[in-house]
Amino acid sequence: MTEKMALLKRDFLPVDLLPLINAAGFDGSIAVQARQNLDETLWLLQLAAEHTFIKGVVGWLDLCSPDLQFQLQRFARNPKLVGVRHVLHDEPDDRFMLRPEFLRGIALLSQFDLTYDLLLFPKHLPVASQLVQAFPEQPFVLDHIAKPRIADGILSPWDRDLRNLASFTNVFCKLSGMVTEATWKKWKHDDFRRFLDTVFEAFSPDRLMIGSDWPVCTLSGDYESTMQIVMDYVQQFPSPVESGILGGNCARIYKIQSHESRPSTNDL
Repeated sequence: MTEKMALLKRDFLPVDLLPLINAAGFDGSIAVQARQNLDETLWLLQLAAEHTFIKGVVGWLDLCSPDLQFQLQRFARNPKLVGVRHVLHDEPDDRFMLRPEFLRGIALLSQFDLTYDLLLFPKHLPVASQLVQAFPEQPFVLDHIAKPRIADGILSPWDRDLRNLASFTNVFCKLSGMVTEATWKKWKHDDFRRFLDTVFEAFSPDRLMIGSDWPVCTLSGDYESTMQIVMDYVQQFPSPVESGILGGNCARIYKIQSHESRPSTNDL
């Protein structure tokens, strides 16, 4: 992290988040990986076991490893593991997700009823379309609407490539990570409207879910103001659509209820 991100150089724990989600009226949260090691995945699952408001974990497993089957057999026994993510946008190779060993890893996820979260920059969207087309039965979740250039107000070619990715019905989208792509601490709700309009035009509402990107969002806005962007936007929709985006779709897409019914294990 650079000094620009010094605010994040401390521990952020469930005890910090719980009052925030309670105040905003949410029942729980999905914890998503930040580091690419198995120890963090184990730690997140332990936190989820200790805090019932953590409804699921999108962890990291080494999708390129020849031992991935063993990793999946071990970690997916835990009912709180709902998905896997790799920090694709930090890979030097923009086509990393099309490497044969990575594709072999993605092919195994459906056996364990796990989603795959796509963490991308706009330049990766055409490659992501090739990936999801190859796995029509695998659910994918696009994180942070692929981080468009909100601060500059530039839609193209993000909007075109997003629509192409959204044409694959096995892809869902998380309405999150927007405040850090805007001008930090100086953004207004109107800064996001054209981008949200584009996402809603590309995806049907039942494939969208709210997200906070907490604690990273605190670089540009607090939890409440960050969540309020989407909460205000969806007030234009009928109540069932609004409630889906604000929680129901997340529970369905990550299969929270079905995963909670999976046998647990003492291995993790």
